[in-house]
Amino acid sequence: MSVDQGVGGGSEGERPEARLEQAVRVAEQALIEFEIAVETFRVEVENFSRLHHQRLGPMYARLDELDAQIAEARAARTGDPEDLRRAQEARAAVMPMPGVDELFHDWVDSDGLSAEAAAMLTDRPVQPPKRVRPSDEVRKLYRELVRQAHPDLAREEGERQRREEFITRVNAAYARGDEALLRELSEEWAAGPVAEVRLSESEELYARLEWLSDRKEMLSGAARELEDSAIGAMLRMAPDDPDRLLEEIAEQLLAQVSEREAELAVLVRPVQ
Repeated sequence: MSVDQGVGGGSEGERPEARLEQAVRVAEQALIEFEIAVETFRVEVENFSRLHHQRLGPMYARLDELDAQIAEARAARTGDPEDLRRAQEARAAVMPMPGVDELFHDWVDSDGLSAEAAAMLTDRPVQPPKRVRPSDEVRKLYRELVRQAHPDLAREEGERQRREEFITRVNAAYARGDEALLRELSEEWAAGPVAEVRLSESEELYARLEWLSDRKEMLSGAARELEDSAIGAMLRMAPDDPDRLLEEIAEQLLAQVSEREAELAVLVRPVQ
């Protein structure tokens, strides 16, 4: 047997579609790994966005209110039409206070006010929402389940639908960091029916590769949107310690609030 036959020529009797099938399998696994990475980043962006709004939203609102008060105080002092216009624009930019119904939306249950609402009304600390950051074990379970059950591995429409419904449940458990549920889903999948694997013709394999390429392009677009978003860009600045990044931004905002308050105090001081 020659070197060429042993390395690149393939064995005698090998099906013509064998190398194409191997290419499809490699492309399928590469797509699944990429989709896992995109989904993980999406979960991290959503979690960081929620915490960013919870911790920093009131500071941004305070800055907007101070800007409006400063503009109004300056306009009251000068009477200048341009200052009056700026004051009106600054006030219009301040988010209006919500009505009572909106303020307590989803805060009233069958027993009355929820614990969070009651805490706010009595000036007690409100328990912050739980930080969801998937643990290493949760990530491992998620990756294994996606590799096994991903819809892109199905060749029949019925099997694809079954996998899509299952992966939807897997994604929801992963987003919550629910290790116990992921283990239950792993056992459920192991006990479920095994998809029938059948050989494909060359035309079907080429079509499969084209579909996988299109799917990869779609996921790339989704990943770019996440990365280009304001929260995604912030998260990339400190991927290993996003909590510290929030603390740094909070410190900067507090400093800006102090500066605005000092500026406002000067403007509203009676003229001697």
